Formats: sequence, C-alpha cells, structure tokens
Amino acid sequence: MLRVGSKAACVACRNLVSTNMGVRFRVPLQKLHPLSRAIHHRYSGNTNPQRPPHRTAARYFTSMSRLPMRPPKPPPGSGGRGHQQQRNFWVARLAARLLRLRYILLGSAVGGGYTAKKTYEEWKDMLPDFSEYNWVIPDFVWELSEQIDLDKLAKALPEMEEVAKLLPDFDKIGENFTFLKSLLSSGVSLGSEVKGASGLHLLLETSGDPPLKATDSSAAATQDGSDKQYKKSSDKEKIDQLQEELLRTQLKYQRMLERLEKENKELRKVVLQKDDKGIHQRKVKKSLIDLYSEVLDILSDYDANYNTQDHLPRVVVVGDQSAGKTSVLEMIAQARIFPRGSGEMMTRSPVKVTLSEGPHHVALFKDSGREFDLTKEEDLAALRREIELRMRKSVKEGQTVSSETISLSVKGPGIQRMVLVDLPGVISTVTTGMATDTKETIFSISKAYMQNPNAIILCIQDGSVDAERSIVTDLVSQMDPQGKRTIFVLTKVDLAEKNLASPSRIQQIVEGKLFPMKALGYFAVVTGKGSSGESIDSIKDYEEDFFQNSRLLRDGMLKHHQVTTKNLSLAVSDCFWKMVRESVEQQADVFKASRFNLETEWKNNYPRLRELDRNELYEKAKNEILDEVISLSQVTPQHWESILQKKLWERVSTHVIENIYLPAAQTMDSGTFNTTVDIKLKQWTDKQLPHKALEVAWETLQEEFARFMAEYKGKDQDDIFDKLKEAVKDESIKRHKWNERAMDSLRVIQHNALEDRSITDKPQWDAAIQFMEETLQSRLKDTESVIRDMVGPGWRQRWFNWINRTPDQHIRNETKNELERLLKLHDEHTAYLANDEVTTVRKNLEARGVEVDPVLIKDTWHQLYRRHFLQKALSHCNLCKRGFYYYQRHFVDSELECNDVVLFWRIQRMLVITANTLRQQLTNTEVRRLEKNVKEVLDDFGEDMEKKTHLITGRRVQLAEDLKKVREIQEKLEAFIEALHKEK
Repeated sequence: MLRVGSKAACVACRNLVSTNMGVRFRVPLQKLHPLSRAIHHRYSGNTNPQRPPHRTAARYFTSMSRLPMRPPKPPPGSGGRGHQQQRNFWVARLAARLLRLRYILLGSAVGGGYTAKKTYEEWKDMLPDFSEYNWVIPDFVWELSEQIDLDKLAKALPEMEEVAKLLPDFDKIGENFTFLKSLLSSGVSLGSEVKGASGLHLLLETSGDPPLKATDSSAAATQDGSDKQYKKSSDKEKIDQLQEELLRTQLKYQRMLERLEKENKELRKVVLQKDDKGIHQRKVKKSLIDLYSEVLDILSDYDANYNTQDHLPRVVVVGDQSAGKTSVLEMIAQARIFPRGSGEMMTRSPVKVTLSEGPHHVALFKDSGREFDLTKEEDLAALRREIELRMRKSVKEGQTVSSETISLSVKGPGIQRMVLVDLPGVISTVTTGMATDTKETIFSISKAYMQNPNAIILCIQDGSVDAERSIVTDLVSQMDPQGKRTIFVLTKVDLAEKNLASPSRIQQIVEGKLFPMKALGYFAVVTGKGSSGESIDSIKDYEEDFFQNSRLLRDGMLKHHQVTTKNLSLAVSDCFWKMVRESVEQQADVFKASRFNLETEWKNNYPRLRELDRNELYEKAKNEILDEVISLSQVTPQHWESILQKKLWERVSTHVIENIYLPAAQTMDSGTFNTTVDIKLKQWTDKQLPHKALEVAWETLQEEFARFMAEYKGKDQDDIFDKLKEAVKDESIKRHKWNERAMDSLRVIQHNALEDRSITDKPQWDAAIQFMEETLQSRLKDTESVIRDMVGPGWRQRWFNWINRTPDQHIRNETKNELERLLKLHDEHTAYLANDEVTTVRKNLEARGVEVDPVLIKDTWHQLYRRHFLQKALSHCNLCKRGFYYYQRHFVDSELECNDVVLFWRIQRMLVITANTLRQQLTNTEVRRLEKNVKEVLDDFGEDMEKKTHLITGRRVQLAEDLKKVREIQEKLEAFIEALHKEK
C-alpha cells in the first residue's frame, strides 16, 4: 500500500501525468494505490464521457495539487536533488496558474460580449411590429416629436466613434467564440481518437501557447463539416422557434388589447355612474317650494280624497267650463302647457302645478326624469300630448273625469313660487258622450279640494257671459262664505267691455257687489284674443295695451293693482305663502300627534313584529315563495318515482283490468290470451297511455308544489301571505305549459317496455305475482261492495240495525241466489248468459212469485260472474307462485300456464320505466320552467299596485302603511319648516 505523501505516491502521480503526455506507463491499475486509481479514472474522463478529457484532467490535477503533501525526505546519497526538483515544480505550477488566470478573464470577456450581442439580436427579432398600434399614442405626442430639433439633440450626444471605442470588438469575439464552439463540439464527437490531442491542448493552454497550433488537420476537416451541419440545423430550429415566439407574442398582445378595451368601457361606465351620482348628490339641496310640493305629493298618494288631516295650503283653481281658468294658469306659468279644445272638456283630472323660479324655463313630471323645454314649440306640443294622455289614462272605463292627481313642476325666470291645482270645469248639463254622474263627480272633486280650511280658492268667472249664468260662484260661497281665502278673477274683460252696454256692471263685479259671494281680492285679466296659437308674450302685450287704453282704468272703475295676470300672480303668491307660514307648523303638530297614535296602536297590537309596509311584506313573501320552489327541486328521485308510479297505476288500472286483462283471460286459451293482450296493449300505447302519463306527471307537479306551499305555511303562523301565495300558485300553474315534445319518445319507451316478456329471475316473478294479487284483491273488494249495494243488507244488519231491503233489492237478491246456483252447476261457464239461460232463470223466479226483467238478470250476472272469475284468478295466482321453473324452462305442455303473471310483470315494468322517464323530465325541465313562471308572476304582481293591495290586506298592513306615510310627511314638513325659518 502507498501512503499519501510518500515517494511512491508522488512517482505514481507523475507517471499518470506523463501517460497523458503520450508516454505509455504499463503498470497494472490493480497494483496502484486506491487514491491513485481514482485519480486515474477521474483524470482520464471515464466517469463522464460528456465532459472533455482535458477539462477533467485540469480540474482534478488542480484539486490534487491542493492536497496537503509533505515534502519527502531526500534519499541518502542524493545530495538534495529531489528537493530542488520539487521546489522547481512548485514555481512552474504557480506560473502556469497565473498565466491561466489571464486567459480565463479574456475568455470570459469575449464570451460575455458575444452572448450580450446575441441576446440583444434575439430580443430585437422577437419584438412585434408596433406600427399597427400608433393610434394608441395621442396625436399631441407626435406633434411634440415633430417640434423637437433632432440635429441639436444629435450634436448634444457624444460621437458614436467614442462610444464604439468603449465597446468590445464583437466581430473578433464572434470568430473566437465560433472557433471555441467548433473545437469543443469536435472534441466531443471525435471520441477516444483525439483524447491525446485534447490532453496536449490542455497543457498548451495552461502553458500560454495558442491552441491553434496543436490542432490536427484531419480533426479540423471533420470539425468544419460537423460545424456546417450543426449550424444549418441550429439555424432552422432557431427560425422555427422565433416564428412560434412571434406568433405567441402577437396573440398575447392582441388579447391584452382586447382586455384593455373591455376594461376601458367598464371604467367609463363606472365614471359616468359616479359622476351622475355626484350630480344627484349636488341636487339634494332643493328649493323651498320643491320641499313643500313633495309633501303634497306624498299626501296625494296617502289619501286621494284629502280628508280633514290634510289641511296644508294650496291654490285651488275652480271655474265654469270654458271660463278661462286654464288660460289664467298658463299666464301665471308663462307657458301654453295645457291641452286646448273648442268648447269641449279638456281638464279631466286634477293637475297639481308647482311653480318656482329657475334659470331655465322647463317642466317635468314628478315620476319622470324628462325635462320639457318650454321655449321650444316641439317640447310644448309633446308636454300637452303627455298631459292629455295621462288624463285619459287616469279616467276609468265608463267615466268622464277622474280624481287621480297629475303632478307637474314648472320652473322659469320670474315665476312666482306657489302650488296650484287646476280642477275640471264645473258644468250645468251632462251632454252626449259623458257619464251620467259627471256633474256630481266634478262637484265632489271641487268640494273635496275647497273644503280644506287652508286652501286658497281662485275663482274664475267668464266676463263675456251673463253673471247670472255662473254656477261656480254659488259653490265657492258655500265653501267659503266669509271670503277669507277666496280670490275672484274676471276673465275676458276685453270682450266684456265690448259687449256690455253698461261698463259699470264690470265695476260692480270687481267690487263684489253683484255676486253674493265675498273674496279677499278681485282681479280683471285678459287671456288673449281667443286664438290657440297665440304666444304668452303676445298675450301679455295685448293685455297691457288693452288696459292702458281701456276706459275702465281711465274712468276709475278699475284700479291698477286689480288688473293684469302679473299683479294677480303676485297677489296669489303672497296670499299662498302667508297661509303657509300661518298653518304649516300647526299641521306638523297634527301629523306628529297622528304618528304617536299609530305607533301606540302598533306597540299594543304587534309588539314583536317589525313595521313592514305592503311593499316590504311583498318582498318577504316573494322570497318565501322562491324558497319553496327551490325546495321543490330538492325532492329525491325515489320520492318522485314512487308518487308517479302510484298515481299512474291508479289512473290506468281500470283500463288494464276491464279492457285488457278480463277480455283476454275469459277466452280460456293461452294463444288467444297472448294475441289479445298484445293487440290491446299496442292500441293502448299508441292512443291513450302517453297522454295519461303526462297528465299524471303534471298533476303530481301541481300537488307537490301545493304541498310545499302548505308545509311552509304551517311553519309560519302569519297568515297574511295566504291570498298572495294562493294567487301566485294558481297563476303560475295557469301559465305553465307542459312540454309535450317528449310524448313521442315516451311512447316509444313504453312500447318497448311492454314488448319485453322475459322475466330473468325469481324475485321479479314474485314481485309480479304480488302485484297481480294485490290488484285482483282490490277489484274483488270493489265487486263485493257493488253486490252488497245491489242486494241490500244481510240478515245480521237487518236484525241488529233494524234495516230492511227495498223491493228492488229483494228482487235482486232472489236473482242473485238463482244465478249463484247456476254458477255452482257450471263452474267453467262463460262470461255471458245465453238467451235460454236467461229465460230459465226468469221462469224459475216467476215460479217463486218474483217478476224480474231480463236486463236486471244480465246486470246481476255480470257482477256475480266478475266475482267468480276474480276468485278463480286469485287461486290461479297462488298456484303460479311455484311456476317460475316451468316458465324459465319453456314447458309448453305443462298444465300450469301463467300468462297472466307475465302480463302483470309487463305492466309493472312499464310503470317503473315510465315513472323514471317522467321523473327525469320533471327534475330536468318542468321544475325549472315552473320556477321561471313563478318568478315572472311575482314580478308582474310586484308592478301591479292594485293587485298587491288586493292580495296583501289586513289591519296590520294598513297600519304599517299609515305609519310609513305619516312619518315621511312629518319628516318632510320638519325639513320644510326648518328651511322656511332660514329663509325668514
């Protein structure tokens, strides 16, 4: 064994080195030290053939030189020559390592530069063409780029030659790298033949000599050929990779652009919604008159009849038909906003007009966001059409006028703030086309508005007709006999001055001396020349010119503050606001007291329930109903199939027994029985069975839906939703149409099921016998019950219950006894009596003193034979319990024939398959369609307020509705009062 650091170990290592230098050292490896053998294997590159041998040798030679080796003692007589050689060896090795470090640094710089250039070119080729996306960059960027002086920018940058000096020579680096790459590849491909040259290459590289001189000519030729082939294949692979990468990059950017466009649309939508929300938030601060108008709107919805609780001020415009009240209102609103007609009734319902001052002359309805520009004739015409349409819509069928209020807001510069209500004109006679109660309805609507003690009555009187023909003055004097809240307006003064012989009559009217009614003030106005095409400005000019030139003012019959609609609007506005300030706080206290009373009633009657109004209760009921429908979809398949199979058999059992089984079984022949059964089953399947199955499935779905509704109702003791749920259930079922397209496929499935006659095992045979036995027993019970009803009570019932037979029952009982004796004599008798047999039975009964009709004999025979046949069939069924062996072995000559068992097995199998098919259609299609219908019905009911009012009723609902409205009114009134005090 060689010890590390000994002379033998060093000699072995030097011999290994000399072996790689071409000197053959023929020492068997088994005789070397184990460490030397490992160094030899690793040094020669046998462990990893992929690594070039000269690199492996260099690595392990270097690592070996790092081992802690002690210098060997010089042998005696050597004089220290070995020690001198060892020191020279250390010096040479240090110089070689220093020289190698220089080439490592140079090679790293060359390789790194070439790799950087190659990577840059690859990335440059992979980038897509962005010229198609120039539209993404705004135009001002291109304009800015054109304004930049590129020459000045180029001069400011350093010269490219100076920059080039700082960069390495990429051409030389590329040549060196190509040569190194070919050299390495040739070293790998040549194998063992160039191992010596590779070792020499390593030593030359270590000593600092260039590697080119050590290359053999044959190796260089082989290297060039492999280089060219490798380069072609690598270039082709590179082109394919780049094309694939380019395609992936283009697809990636295309998807990115689509995603960005989609996000841009969503962001624009969000920004618009936020901006719109901000606009609405900025509009929260409403004007004083708008706050007051909202209170009146809520009151209008709360109580359409304006009972005594609603004593808030408003200006009520009343007058005879065609007296000009609508024209006066238009002059105050400064726009022709109402529909017009020549002598016919145009105002068919109350119109509440809220007037306020604003920068733009516009009008809008309270339930619509559209603004009508009153400066444009197109919008004015559209507004008039909309008002007329709303009026006609509010009038119920068979009526002429309506009490439903239309709410309209008009804003514009110079308009006085107030709330006016234009009422239908009072008529004296009902004309053709009007409802018979039109006159009384108009009177009741007018009285309902005028009886408000805080309402200002604007009484309009036509000055062009005789004052004695007026009706409205008497009505106003009844509502306000003291005239404390009435303003009288005389219209068409120009016509009155022209037609009246004595103008002093006008003076008497405006001074309140002609009519018995009293008023706060009297006004005379002119509302145009009678043309519907006149504008407000032209009417104003005409009115001012008339009064300036009128003798009524010149002679002092009228005062200046009593004329023109401008003075009228100022006076009405002042009176309105004075009345508002005097009464609004008192009305707020009234609503506060009403709210306290309602809350007290709720706490006493419903202490543990929330105050849910009709809409909130409807939403709660809607969620409950939808939960019940969802529960319907969670019914197990076993439950569906069990119910369907049971109901289907109940529906078709009579037909199967009466029309298929009994006629076939009474033939007393096996072949005839099977033929008859097959024919009747085919006819039944083609005509009746699929329809019956779908009817059963539809009824089952309805029953299950009703059952879930009833179960949920039982859990909740609140019966307030009963009418709504029942109505939703009935309407949903009414709208639901069963999908009958599956009938053809169901017919095929049933036909195939009935065609199958093969009973495969004993359990199926036993199940068929049990099914047959239960069916026959049920029919036998029914038949015996019919016979008992025919013949009357037996002797026990007659004895214990004191019940006697009727004469008809006595006759039937005697007939039954005679026919039973006939059956005992002929046990295999057919189903029908022969005529001679009927005659025999009748004569036997006549001999006993019983007169009987032949029809009665046949009817009684039918029931008796039916019972007799069913009893025999049950006995045969018991015998067939052991007949599966004969059926399976196909023993035709066997006396035990169980064709009826096979029939009942076919019927039973058809029921199972049909139930499974119907269950799939129910769970996959019909339940979802029913759920969709329920949602549609709930949505329709939710939009119909009249329907909700009819279906959700009771004191609890009404109390919650009143509480909600009163609270809302009180809060609005308090906000209005606070704003009113701030304005003061």
